[in-house]
Amino acid sequence: MDDNDIFEMDSVADTEEMEADTELGMIDDEVVYPQEFLPTYGTIKEGATVAKAQLVEFNDKPDSLFFNDGVRRIDFILVHEDEDKKDFEKRHTFQRRKRRREYFEASLMKMGLELEATQSVINEKLLFVKVHMPWEVLCTYAEVLHIKVPIQPNDLSCRPSPWRYLSFLTKHFYPSEELITKEAEYFTAAFEKNRLDYFYIKDKDAFFTPSMRSRMAYYILSRAPYEIRGNIKKFGITKLLDGGVYKAAYPLHDCRFNVKSKEDSCPNERYLLYQEWANPKSFYKMQPLDLIRKYYGEKIGIYFAWLGFYTIMLALAAAVGLGCFIYGYRTQDTSTWSKEVCDPEIGGQIVMCPQCDRECKYWRLNSTCEASKKLCIFDNFGTLVFAVFMSIWVTLFLEFWKRYQAELEYEWDTVEFLEQEEPPRPEYEAKCIYERKNPVTGVKETVPYTACGRCFRVSLGIGTVVFWIFLILASIVAIIVYRLAVFFAFSAKLRTQDLRELEPLKEYVTPQMATSVTASLISFVVIMILNILYERVAIWITDFELPRTKTDYENSLTLKMFLFQFVNYYSSCFYIAFVKGKAVGYPGDPVYLLGKYRNEECDPGGCLIELTTQLSIIMGGKAIWNNIQEVLLPWLKNLIFRYFTRVTSQKVIPRWEQDYELQPVSQLGLFYEYLEMVIQFGFVTLFVASFPLAPVLALVNNLFEIRVDAWKITTQFRRVVPEKAQHIGAWQPILGGIAILAVATNAMIIAFTSDMIPRLVYYWSFSVYPYGNYSNHTMQGYINSSLSIFNTSDFSDESKPMYMYNITTCRYRDFRYPPGHPRQYEYNVYYWHVIAAKMAFIIVVEHIVYFTKFVLSYIIPDVPYTVKEQIKREKYLTQVILHETNLKLVTKRLKPISEETLKDTAMKMAMEELNPDF
Repeated sequence: MDDNDIFEMDSVADTEEMEADTELGMIDDEVVYPQEFLPTYGTIKEGATVAKAQLVEFNDKPDSLFFNDGVRRIDFILVHEDEDKKDFEKRHTFQRRKRRREYFEASLMKMGLELEATQSVINEKLLFVKVHMPWEVLCTYAEVLHIKVPIQPNDLSCRPSPWRYLSFLTKHFYPSEELITKEAEYFTAAFEKNRLDYFYIKDKDAFFTPSMRSRMAYYILSRAPYEIRGNIKKFGITKLLDGGVYKAAYPLHDCRFNVKSKEDSCPNERYLLYQEWANPKSFYKMQPLDLIRKYYGEKIGIYFAWLGFYTIMLALAAAVGLGCFIYGYRTQDTSTWSKEVCDPEIGGQIVMCPQCDRECKYWRLNSTCEASKKLCIFDNFGTLVFAVFMSIWVTLFLEFWKRYQAELEYEWDTVEFLEQEEPPRPEYEAKCIYERKNPVTGVKETVPYTACGRCFRVSLGIGTVVFWIFLILASIVAIIVYRLAVFFAFSAKLRTQDLRELEPLKEYVTPQMATSVTASLISFVVIMILNILYERVAIWITDFELPRTKTDYENSLTLKMFLFQFVNYYSSCFYIAFVKGKAVGYPGDPVYLLGKYRNEECDPGGCLIELTTQLSIIMGGKAIWNNIQEVLLPWLKNLIFRYFTRVTSQKVIPRWEQDYELQPVSQLGLFYEYLEMVIQFGFVTLFVASFPLAPVLALVNNLFEIRVDAWKITTQFRRVVPEKAQHIGAWQPILGGIAILAVATNAMIIAFTSDMIPRLVYYWSFSVYPYGNYSNHTMQGYINSSLSIFNTSDFSDESKPMYMYNITTCRYRDFRYPPGHPRQYEYNVYYWHVIAAKMAFIIVVEHIVYFTKFVLSYIIPDVPYTVKEQIKREKYLTQVILHETNLKLVTKRLKPISEETLKDTAMKMAMEELNPDF
């Protein structure tokens, strides 16, 4: 290789003219890329004759996972069209693709891979190239990727399970041990090619699992060159797929999901996963996580482990939430203040002031009777207990997940999976043109940008995210304006005495409820539209930032997407909980938004029921939409594809062609699964004080979600390229941030959104002397005490109702002095008592809960003691075996001194003594 050689990632829209453009995004040959990351790399000179993959006929073995010789295992499949069979007028446009493909395949063979091509059984224009990695190549790249392999069986005794005495019951909730046997446990170490003797190798063919082999094959495919033009080298299977050179690239499933393979050597892991995991009949069983990890890799395994653990923990929260809901439902008819609202002699005699200007009419308080009863279900003392419980629950969930994650890290050999072990992304390598000294190794390396360039890229990303967040806030303001405008129309129509056309719903349909439901539906639609648009922008910005590794890329995209989704999904809930009804003034001096729209008020019972409605619509709508996307769309796409490629005769279809008919896996597919669950986690924790049934809905959704994701990934998609992962990545601190924020939001919902604090202040202070007329603490008279009086003659000309009905006074929701008082319409002493009680409540509850969270975090260790012991034992064994291996190597290199050599040396020394003059 020449010192001036340059690597370049080709663009998607690759044309002949673009080759003359500036060589943007290149890395110099001196970078450690070819030697360190591709030890078998070898340059094919420009214009040289390239080797081609051997073309063979299909051997009529539909379940075969090997080349035609039955010995070499297929590690990857490449699919392309036969360019020579294209129409004559189009053929010349495909010759460039053919040259690139042939050079790419020749590069793979020069790097040690073995290829075999087979024509499609269904479509004669398609060719399937099978890729095999020989033992030497496997050993080389296992060392490059730091793949951990067994060195010795695990000799530490396992602690018996505390549930072993109930095994006769629990065994029915676990996968069948007859089908999925427990694998032997080993101590492991990173593979080293020159120390094969100290690894536990029984069978070379089975030493590296199929998922390991696929991972190594994809590593080479992502970095193999496909074109040389002068000193420019273009490389990577990703760009060949984008440019249409290849139609697909994927590892093979080992069998059909619902039929066992006829090959004796096939482990049928896909079939076992479907039977014991992805089949809807197995919804009640625990997940076979070890088999999931073995088949799909650690990254998929850790996601399903987290989702399963989250679902199990939700069961406890759902049980307590359901108990809180039942308590509220059973006590709704015994609520004193709700009875007063519905009482014709109390609520029926209270005339409420119009809630909008001119068009709105006076209305009776008892028209909100049913809404007040429903509010009692969620706004009660049980909700307070549940909100505090959920703050503790979320801490326990995160702490116990850390422990469980530590166990998985050890069992799945990711304890020492460091960032340095993760190779750079090909897109990053392709644009490295600036030299710098690595601060860790001290070796010269190249990077794709200077410090100023990186600052510019990051600043552009931050600016874009902030712009879109402001766009969301603008849409929220638009929805608020809609709420204000449509509320006038609903108030004018729904406050009339004659609502026969709404029978039997007239008791439930209030202006606030009608406005809330329609606004929630519109908000949901806006959320979904903005999601689709922002998703593309976030990916583009992250691509522009050029993160070094795939983990860095996903973490950067995760932060951008979550910040956007947080504002997008939760902003409407924050508005209802903490803004609506908080700054409305009073009927004689209302507050206007934009100087035109009068701020909307809450129902006499508060805005809590509206927040509950908003949460239920968004959570329910989001779950339905996601399931349609995850289940219906892939199934329909596969059905349509099979219809257009159906085989008329009963042909035998090979394994690789069956997989080609499945849906391709998105590079960010798992990212969206995490995002969906974390957004749900936010709904369950941030606003649970207003909706105790949120954990129940989340639990039901997750029980379906696990099986839907399992069914989708096992039956509808091609096999995922296995990836290494130590933990759930950037989602872990995001969950921690939500948990901290949840304490504040729930305390503020109870204080400012619900009516609990005003009721408690009335019960303990204002129902008895000196403020009240009752001798004992009671809730009687609360409604009258919580509604202020307004003189209708004090209406301004802009807000005066068109129809007065000879009404002299009306009531409104606030704590103000009545007309005629020296401080009329100013806040009264009740108001200041309530404000003080709310602030005291927030401070006390937050400090108690945060202290409890801190104590729990401290006393629950992140890594179990047994796991620490096993990690220490493994490190000790690795050092001992490594030392013995080095000692043996040194001993072999030192030749032993024979007795004859010693005798000859002694005789020479004796002769020298006898003949000193010699």
